[in-house]
Formats: sequence, structure tokens, C-alpha cells
Amino acid sequence: MSAEPDNFHHVRDFPSFELPLGLKIDLPVVFGLQITKFMVLQLVAAAFVLFVFRGVASRVRKGEPVRGRFWNFWEALALFIRDEVVRPTIGEADHGHGDPGHDSHAHSAASYGGHSADKYLPFIWSCFFYVLICNLLGALPFLGSATGNINVTAALAVTAMGATFVYGSQVMGVFGFFGNLIPDTGVGGFGGFALGCLMFVIELLGFVIKHSILALRLFGNIMGGHTALGVMLAFIGQAVKQGPALWSVITLGSIAGQIGIGMLELLVAVLQAYVFSFLATIFIAGSIHKH
Repeated sequence: MSAEPDNFHHVRDFPSFELPLGLKIDLPVVFGLQITKFMVLQLVAAAFVLFVFRGVASRVRKGEPVRGRFWNFWEALALFIRDEVVRPTIGEADHGHGDPGHDSHAHSAASYGGHSADKYLPFIWSCFFYVLICNLLGALPFLGSATGNINVTAALAVTAMGATFVYGSQVMGVFGFFGNLIPDTGVGGFGGFALGCLMFVIELLGFVIKHSILALRLFGNIMGGHTALGVMLAFIGQAVKQGPALWSVITLGSIAGQIGIGMLELLVAVLQAYVFSFLATIFIAGSIHKH
């Protein structure tokens, strides 16, 4: 039997669910692909988000105020992301750049309540609530945080990078999107051209690196919290051989630390979902506005 603390199961993917009393649910292989615990948890997160916001949307569609603490809680979070993150960060659409994409961009704003930034709300909302639920699932016994796996966070970062490119290309055009990466150097002639090419390469690398940081930041924070919990839990097992007196002191201290870090983990779960969606919003804003 592995000596690895049980808490590390929150950040490791398995082809089965470990349950109390030695029970284990083996996950099937579908079309040659092994289904894992994190795959199932991601589907759970997606299904929960779909359930919640179809419920909220159906109530809003009827023209009635959303009632009930459960529904009001999720509506308040959604409005916070809209009013405090997306609209202030992205702002209104640019005009007057001579790009036909701007006209269609402004036209689409009318279908989103008159604010052009609302066009990007579905994606940012999806990022925030999906990451949030994936993070919070790790607080439940015998489950885990899919966002504690670098493969999951990398896929999320690639999705955010793709959205930034697509939204930027819709407004600026494909060539305009890449041209927008080149800052005005103020240098003319061949020297200006060479400097512009160098700046383009640097900015393009920066574009990729910035989105890579999205994956590493989310992974590191979720992985780090669960690792700290696992290490503190391991102290109890290590202290067994040191006698009952020392074992009792270490056990009480470890349990107290677990409770404190567990509460902090809830804050981190919300904070990292906010940071991911906020940075994704900043990247989109940079891609649709002329520099």
C-alpha cells in the first residue's frame, strides 16, 4: 500500500474513485480512451453550471425578478463579473479606425443591452464559474480539484488564448490583430522596420507566455494548497512512532492547521477563478482595442 497521504488524491488523476470502507468505483474505457476521475469531475462542474444558469436565465426571460437565496447568490456573482470586471476592463467599442469590423462590432452591441463589452460576457462567465466549481469540488471528501492538474489548466489557457485571437480578429481582422501587436516605435526607415519586426516577435512570444501563465498560476495555487494539506496530514502518521504525548500534540496542531488551511482554500478557490477570468478579460480587451 502506498504511504502517500490521502489528501494528495485531490490533485492526482485516477481511473477510479476511492470511497470510504475500501470501496472503489472503476471508470470505463470508452473508444479506447480511459475515463479518469478528473474527466468526470469536469463534466460534473459543467453540468452544475449549466443547471444553475439555465435556471437563472429562465427566470429572467419571464421578466420576473430572480427569487430565492440560491438563485440570487449566483445572479449576484454573475452581475459582479459583468459590472466590476468585464464592462470596466473592456469598455465600449473603438470607432474610427477605418476597419469594417468595428461597424459589425458596434452593431452587435445593440443585441447585448447597448454595451459592447457584454458580447464577451458568455465566455468570461463560463471561465469564472467553471473554474470556480472545479476548484470547490476539491473541498468535498474523496473528490478532487481538476484544476490541480496542469493538463486541465493548460487546456483552459489554450481556450482563453483562442478566444482572444478570435475576438481580436473579429474586430481588427486577422492581419490587424497581428499588426496590433507591433507598437509604434517612432523610428523611420529600415531601422524602424527592423525594430518593428523585433518588437513583433517579442510581443508574439509575450502573447503566448501571458496565456501560459494563466495555466501555471491556476495549477500552482490549487496544487500548492492541497499539497500543504497533505503534508500536514502526513505529520500525524510520522508522529505515531514518537510516543502518545508528542503524537497527541502534533495531531491537535495538524488538525487545527488543516482547518485553517481548508478555510483559506475556499478563499483561494474563489480568488483564483476571479483572477483567471479577470486576466482573460484583460487579454481580450487588449486584442480588440487599437494600441
